[in-house]
Amino acid sequence: MRSLIKHVLKRTDPCDELHVAGWVRTRRDSKAFSFLELNDGSCLGNLQIVADAGIPGYEDIAKMSTGASIEVRGRLIPSPAAGQAWEMQAESLKLLGGVPEDYPLQKKGHGPEFLRGIAHLRPRTNLYGAVFRMRSRMAFAVHEFFQKRDFIYVHTPIITASDCEGAGEMFRVTTLPDDKISKAEDDFFGKRAYLTVSGQLEGETFACALSNIYTFGPTFRAENSNTSRHAAEFWMIEPEVAFCDLEGDMDLAEALVKHLVTEALTKSDDDLTIFEKFVDKGLRERLEFVASRPFERISYTDAVELLISSGKKFEYPVAYGLNLQSEHERWLTEEHFKKPVTVFNYPKEIKPFYMRLNDDGKTVTAMDVLVPGIGEIIGGSQREERLDVLLENFKKHDLDPENYSWYADLRKYGSVPHAGFGLGFERLLMFVTGMANIRDVIPFARTPGHCEF
Repeated sequence: MRSLIKHVLKRTDPCDELHVAGWVRTRRDSKAFSFLELNDGSCLGNLQIVADAGIPGYEDIAKMSTGASIEVRGRLIPSPAAGQAWEMQAESLKLLGGVPEDYPLQKKGHGPEFLRGIAHLRPRTNLYGAVFRMRSRMAFAVHEFFQKRDFIYVHTPIITASDCEGAGEMFRVTTLPDDKISKAEDDFFGKRAYLTVSGQLEGETFACALSNIYTFGPTFRAENSNTSRHAAEFWMIEPEVAFCDLEGDMDLAEALVKHLVTEALTKSDDDLTIFEKFVDKGLRERLEFVASRPFERISYTDAVELLISSGKKFEYPVAYGLNLQSEHERWLTEEHFKKPVTVFNYPKEIKPFYMRLNDDGKTVTAMDVLVPGIGEIIGGSQREERLDVLLENFKKHDLDPENYSWYADLRKYGSVPHAGFGLGFERLLMFVTGMANIRDVIPFARTPGHCEF
């Protein structure tokens, strides 16, 4: 049975019968033997293979160049070389897949733009292998966090007729030919259907039956935004909690971020090391700081006043009633408070219809969690549980009540205070890896003008 290299490198004793397979990173030849560095993607480290001339399969050694896939059988022995505990003495080699001379991942530095153009090969590099192992680790940690807290995992639909955010930036799903696309009644679902921007509304229905639920799946925005933080397809983590107010919502959000950061620190040490070396030298220190300290909490009103009084010149204006931009969020987290910040109670005019109106009649129970280096990573709120207020919100946001009748029913039949939030999974990954562009933490990025692979 084949052993993963990550397990081989952690062994505490030699092994007389070992079977490994992977891709050659480098090969060095002498007259009587060859050294091969083998990696199978299970970890950052390589296993050094010592192959003597004359063993079965050695006749193909010249074809076992960088990128070639091979299978090796032999013995695991202590290594005399510094920096590694083990090496493998090969007893047989087998070439599985050779590579031509134009293999694009030769042993040299490659820039992110070049690697985005070969997204089908970039996971073989040290850096991107680490990124996508971290992505897997964080996905597992998300489920671990909620399952330990008795949350129920709910699969909300990818295709929907509801616009959760009310922004209209949605991808339409249709089977109609171009000349009939405006006739929604003739379409597959008998109405206009779209790729979801959020599973929140459907998640609320389950929270109002099962108490604590979460969704974790792909969401879509038809937003023509070419920034380092936006993608047309991305993943969202969205808990909804019945019998919960804004304070409880902020507590849950902070606990989730700290849990994920702690998992990155304790379960992905080798991969963090490469991020520190090649991406962000202060990454580990920043993550440890976030994991060990309470987040700052400040109202939107006070945050705006701080920004205005800072004297700093921002590219985007700062004024009450305007959304905070990334540069404002990063000033709060990186320059003023120097730690994550939760901003709450935003003006009702700049937030969606489902957020609960505060008693002042001017603000809603919204909250955003901001982290250094990224800005907003979580957006959430206590939801409006009062039917009369919700119906009035439909009017103010020019929404057809018929399209949201099922959502309003939750307020008719046993309504309860409830709250939730959305955590952008890719933004979390940018935070824990230090990667500066969302295109580099998702396997195959979907951005305006780009849908390859």
